Amino acid sequence: MNNLHRIFLAINLPERVRQALFDYQDQWLDLPANWTRKENLHVTLLFIGNASDQETADICNAVSAVAKRHEPLTLDFKRIVYGPPKKVPPRMVWAKGSASAELAGLRQDLEHTLYDLGAGQMEKNGVPQFSPHITLARINQFEIRKMDPEEVPGIDENISISFTAESIEVMESELKKGGPVYTVLESATLGTE
Repeated sequence: MNNLHRIFLAINLPERVRQALFDYQDQWLDLPANWTRKENLHVTLLFIGNASDQETADICNAVSAVAKRHEPLTLDFKRIVYGPPKKVPPRMVWAKGSASAELAGLRQDLEHTLYDLGAGQMEKNGVPQFSPHITLARINQFEIRKMDPEEVPGIDENISISFTAESIEVMESELKKGGPVYTVLESATLGTE
């Protein structure tokens, strides 16, 4: 029996960063949103989609090989805002990070390698710049459309959160009634060993 796995690549956050970001939700309790569970906060690098057992093993091996070609990198998060930009009504609350050449290079290497592998349902989008974000909440579209625009809280908070990413993870997402459950299938250390 060949199982399908819903796969994405992520940078998981240190516990101190997860806690700092999780604590912000108390500021917007009147926002009709489903806040991300603390243990699920992460930076998505690539969404791959459904992959078979063999494809998943190939993805894990390919990600490990790519990770060795890239050094650990620093991620900086400067603002909490609605995302994606210019969507009305807003769909999510994001911690928005700064783009960097190192992060863009890592993502591009992963994208090209996995696309060439024929992994999952990936499409090559070739975005040259990649601005990382962390989804803090998904907004209930039905509820927010019922609110007067003046009632919708403004979210534009300056923050200063940095950490060094030392690995990238191949994650499996299982959609459950209480929200998604993420499992680390492979943790690939950045840099040569």
